[in-house]
Amino acid sequence: MKLIHLTDTHFVPQGKTLYGGDPRAVLEAAIADINRQHADADLAVITGDLTHWGEEEAFTSLAEVLSGLEIPLKLLIGNHDNRALFQRAFPNQILDENGFVQSVQKTEQGHLLFLDTNLVGTHAGWYCEKRRAWLSQQLDACDAAGQPAFLFMHHPPFKIGLTPLDRISLQEADKFYEVLKPYKERIRHIFFGHIHRPLSGSWNGIPFSTLRAMNHQCWLDFCQQDEIAGSFEQPAYAIAFIEEQSVIIHTHDFMDQSPKFNLRDSPVKDWAIRNSHP
Repeated sequence: MKLIHLTDTHFVPQGKTLYGGDPRAVLEAAIADINRQHADADLAVITGDLTHWGEEEAFTSLAEVLSGLEIPLKLLIGNHDNRALFQRAFPNQILDENGFVQSVQKTEQGHLLFLDTNLVGTHAGWYCEKRRAWLSQQLDACDAAGQPAFLFMHHPPFKIGLTPLDRISLQEADKFYEVLKPYKERIRHIFFGHIHRPLSGSWNGIPFSTLRAMNHQCWLDFCQQDEIAGSFEQPAYAIAFIEEQSVIIHTHDFMDQSPKFNLRDSPVKDWAIRNSHP
């Protein structure tokens, strides 16, 4: 199974910019690259913060751009999104019985579980009792079927060591983990967004990964305790190859403009000199 993971598109209405950047232009470039290189992918997943301010016009612009993607698509919402306007713009995206943007997709490699961690009025993530009950049912179904599970969500359910971002991670993470704990051996990977940084590791023995966003990033600053430091590092999408014995994830900086060359004969003779700093 081949999956494409994108996150945090942060769309604004067409014609407007965000921090001086154009989220629409970047996503258009990403989609063109995906269509060109990964038309054989089984699914693309965008893990939330589809828009920046949640305007209807932003969702409309996003829907227009995503219509050009040539592979199946699953969307999650994040703390910047409006659930009702999302549903209006993407009526084919599945909701659970309580109206949350949650669903399951069964594949040959396991069950893909798509979670909704949005709570109106806060940038922190929340996963209420109703959502936890839904997740417990889905994990129980995975266990009964002898199938592994892959979780997709916006907020990380753990701290990453960057204080301003940790304040707005998933709240009541202990209650979330209590749902996962009985099925921990079934969960092969957690894909998430929210932090606008490349990050991977394991949490309570469960592997996870995330990546940079489409428009703007969060700078790696462990000294900053109050404000989130931003940057315009390269946007990226990830390609995940999932087999019975492995989950291999490549991160692709699709807009990188650095020289490309054959390693046997570099045409760039002064790269180190031109890019050195006194």
